Amino acid sequence: MSFSEREVERYARHLVLREIGGPGQQKLKAARVLIVGAGGLGAPAALYLAAAGVGTIGLADADAVSLSNLQRQVLYAETDVGKPKVEAAAAHLAALNPNVTVVPHPVWLDAANAREIVRDYDIVLDGTDDFSTRFAVSDACLAEGKVLVSGALGRWTGQVGVFHGQPCYRCLVPEVPPDAETCALVGVVGALAGVIGSMMALEAVKVIASAGQPLSGRLLIYDALAAETRTVRIGADPGCPACGA
Repeated sequence: MSFSEREVERYARHLVLREIGGPGQQKLKAARVLIVGAGGLGAPAALYLAAAGVGTIGLADADAVSLSNLQRQVLYAETDVGKPKVEAAAAHLAALNPNVTVVPHPVWLDAANAREIVRDYDIVLDGTDDFSTRFAVSDACLAEGKVLVSGALGRWTGQVGVFHGQPCYRCLVPEVPPDAETCALVGVVGALAGVIGSMMALEAVKVIASAGQPLSGRLLIYDALAAETRTVRIGADPGCPACGA
């Protein structure tokens, strides 16, 4: 897979990186990444993956852009309010990098359709705040053998984890927490979405380019108020209904 002169200039800072270089950039160009949820986490993740030269980016979201999104979903502009997110996102990503193919999926992923969509991609980023969607995406990734990069945030705290086989996301969250919160209910500081979404994109780039140590089987937790991070290991649950024996 060759690069045009413009692509060589565009990706120059990647090409001189020892951990990426030409072979890693070729892997990025050939990669197919699905982003589930084009919101607070999916928006910045999509921007950085498109900028990085990921060849195909799928966007799965049935929502439309609202004015309240713009406080943290920096992929959109006020003129996008009312438009389907996947359509507005595709236009902005194409403007950022015309070498990237954006595939819109204007649907909510669930147990009925997740596997059909997920199987067409190499890696999946889940930035949704609905646990039924999270479980469906995790189960689909497990069944199709895909890497899952999962991100979450609320108030001033965010987290990122990478799952491939065991342990799976259900080992971390076996069922819907009784005190589950959403950003719409408890709020979230806008810049935190950029931090966590960028971390998700970074983990995807590492996985695709085989660079460094991804957060496989680990969860990185970021406390923005205290400016502290910690990483915890996720143990495989032998009784997990999805990946257990």
